[in-house]
Parts: sequence; C-alpha cells; structure tokens
Amino acid sequence: MNDEQKLPVIGTSDKVKLGLAIALVIAGIAGYYVLGTQAIWMRWVAVVAGVVVAVAVILPSQYGRDLHQFWLDSRVELRKVVWSTRRETLMTTAVVFGFVAVAGVFFWVVDLVLAWATRHLTGQGG
Repeated sequence: MNDEQKLPVIGTSDKVKLGLAIALVIAGIAGYYVLGTQAIWMRWVAVVAGVVVAVAVILPSQYGRDLHQFWLDSRVELRKVVWSTRRETLMTTAVVFGFVAVAGVFFWVVDLVLAWATRHLTGQGG
C-alpha cells in the first residue's frame, strides 16, 4: 500500500519563467506609476498588460500545469459540496440572530451589575 505521489520536477527554465512572470507583473505595476500623468485607463492598461503577458509566460511551465490541475481538482471538489436548503439557511440565520440578541442582553446586564457594584464599593456616583 504505497500511495506515494511523485512530485513533478521543476527545471531551471520553469524557474526562469516564474522569475520573468513576477518581473512582468512588477513592471506592469511600475508602469501604472510611471504613467502618472496619463489618463487612468492607460495606466490600468499597463497593469493588465503586465499581468496578461506574465500569465502567458507562466502557463506553459510546470507551475502553470500545476495551477491548471489545481483548478480542475477544485472544480471536482466543489461539485461534492452539499449546499444547505433555503429553509436550513434561514433557520441557521435565525438561531445566530437569536443568540446574538441573548448574548447582547446578558452582557448588558452584567455591565449594569458590575457598574452598580463598582459604584457601591467605591462610594462614587449618585
């Protein structure tokens, strides 16, 4: 029963692509500030272009394949989730609101008692 998973080998070219992608995102963000006198849409185009080119660089690497596999696995897991019905959601919400109200009243009463006790013990107040 050896269910050992083999991890993919990440080569030097993949590391270079990752570094380049990070540099491209940073360049896009820097472009936003360098274009400070331009229209706002031009500044955002620089950011979006940096991110899009970075994604295009990273996707063919092992990092991109791992991210794609994670995306597919996440979708499979999302299909396994059992979502509560509307009635269950409303009942749970009502219980939470009820508990908050009871806790609020409880702490208000505790605060009143402690304030009264403090005034009584210290002799301050009316």
